[in-house]
Amino acid sequence: MKRVQIDDFIAGWIGGATSVIVGHPFDTVKTRLQAGQEYKNTLQCILTVYRKENVTGFFKGLSFPLASITLYNSVVFGVFSNTQRLLTQLRYGTERHESDLLTLVLSSMTAGLLSVGIGAPVDLVKIRLQMQTQSIVTENFNLAGNVSLRTVSLHEPSYYRGPVHCISTIVQNEGISGLYRGAGAMVLRDIPGYTAYFVPYTFLCGWLTPEGDVAPNCITIWLAGGLAGSISWGTATPADVIKSRLQADKSRQRKYKGITHCILESYRAEGLQVFFRGAAVNTIRGFPMSATMFLSYELSLKLFRGL
Repeated sequence: MKRVQIDDFIAGWIGGATSVIVGHPFDTVKTRLQAGQEYKNTLQCILTVYRKENVTGFFKGLSFPLASITLYNSVVFGVFSNTQRLLTQLRYGTERHESDLLTLVLSSMTAGLLSVGIGAPVDLVKIRLQMQTQSIVTENFNLAGNVSLRTVSLHEPSYYRGPVHCISTIVQNEGISGLYRGAGAMVLRDIPGYTAYFVPYTFLCGWLTPEGDVAPNCITIWLAGGLAGSISWGTATPADVIKSRLQADKSRQRKYKGITHCILESYRAEGLQVFFRGAAVNTIRGFPMSATMFLSYELSLKLFRGL
């Protein structure tokens, strides 16, 4: 049995970096739609963000995910690939045997579960930074007049100066556990979500690869990765909505006591359709993000292994 292969983690890191840059504008719109209530639809959200914040509004909070989600994707792809080889070795005596559905599902679930340890704090900070413009507008409106924002004493700042300040503020006000708010909903999203990510990708690559070819070409990888991303993110939207709402829920103005309370309150206030807010954006952004992710990952592996 071979040792853990580090190149999968490095390739996952590279793929994660490229996908973050491509997908962050979509992610900002998705987060605003899911965690906020003032947007009627995707188009209105895009136009509002652009009108109030220009193009830079879509890239709000990019530096943190670029530095951290790359690590998160590194763990996801590294854990999936190494678990896949381990299970294949244990079941068939060789890791070169083609992985069946059970192996793919178990490897995907393992990657989804273990990645939450890193992914929950990363998503929390990213969402708080993406949502802070709305908080600033609300505070400025409520405090309009001769009152200076600097003279008002609040338990939690009305906005964060950056990722480090955001993390320190959350830890100060909510403790270390505050960084993992929404982690339960993230588990509910990522375990089935990554199963609907890696399984379709693997089978699509097999189906789209011309007969006689040893490995899928770049177009096949790009297309299979994009379709897998759309499938995964589209089906994960309900759990993603709950996760986003829990993580955007600040301690000073907390509305939700937990997952169940968030589900019930969201349904009571906005109906069943609330759980599909951002589904279109999720499905659309899933394609370019995942297509870029898988293509960068596979090309990096070929480079590292001299294939």
